[in-house]
Amino acid sequence: MRLNALIVEDEYLAREELTYLIEKYSTINIVAAFDDGLDAFKFLQSNQVDIVFLDINIPSIDGMLLARNIAQFLHKPKIVFTTAYKEHAVDAFELEAVDYLLKPLNEQRVIGLLTKLQQHVQAQQPITNIRNNTVNLLHNNRIHVTAVSDICCAIANEKVTDVYTAKGRFVAQMTMSELMLRLPSSDFFRCHRSYCININDVKEIIPWVNSTYMIKLAHIEQHIPVSRSNLKAFRCLMKL
Repeated sequence: MRLNALIVEDEYLAREELTYLIEKYSTINIVAAFDDGLDAFKFLQSNQVDIVFLDINIPSIDGMLLARNIAQFLHKPKIVFTTAYKEHAVDAFELEAVDYLLKPLNEQRVIGLLTKLQQHVQAQQPITNIRNNTVNLLHNNRIHVTAVSDICCAIANEKVTDVYTAKGRFVAQMTMSELMLRLPSSDFFRCHRSYCININDVKEIIPWVNSTYMIKLAHIEQHIPVSRSNLKAFRCLMKL
């Protein structure tokens, strides 16, 4: 299983170094990186990851407070603190952090951590994070067992979710948040409170009002909006 990670680090060079080491020595997929705690928190409210590499002294919400908020999530990613300060180590491990890396980073230390992370997350992955390859969708009073990779996008519709594939519109008998638990975060992004897209189906990204975007997908006609609150995460994800 390939793990998905988020980096929260306000120093550009430190962020680039950590990204380089993760990509060189592991198969961990970095889905996004933020230099601000509040932006990271908003992203995590709508998107699941397995690991968060978290600096402590970051803008808006410091790393310790962000970790405490993450600990309240139904799906709790593993936390790795990366910081230049030793004094927060006790608090970090009380929050069940997997590790506490001091800057400047030691390459061998990071390599050992990446191996441990792969083993640790796989061994303790909660049942709520187990994702199936299919989801049951309704159409014309029939249940269609649908591969998640066939889903182009999903749109919230009160207590159910309208799901679109290349074959048309179906209904998932669950909320958008419940559906997101079934979808791999490496492929699906909640670009708006009411919309989720399969990033592999994105055909065009159209600049829109207030510096936002509209998304044109390959297999459906409807354009999908990106909300302002998800704009930074979207740009990071799509490398804009």
